[in-house]
Amino acid sequence: MRGFMSPAVQGSAAMGKWGFIAMHAVVAATFIFLLQRFGLNASLESSLLWAATFAACAAGLAYKQSNS
Repeated sequence: MRGFMSPAVQGSAAMGKWGFIAMHAVVAATFIFLLQRFGLNASLESSLLWAATFAACAAGLAYKQSNS
């Protein structure tokens, strides 16, 4: 099916893929930041570090899932 798509449709699909990856990263980072900061009363530095770690892991997982 990919061979029959116009270039504009293929570009839109690529943007959707990267949007999906970015959304995964932002949601994971927000979730773990709020959990750490307010649920577990962790320091700001620790919460930001965990948020960055979870964002990177979520982005990697979403990238892997979008390529399968």
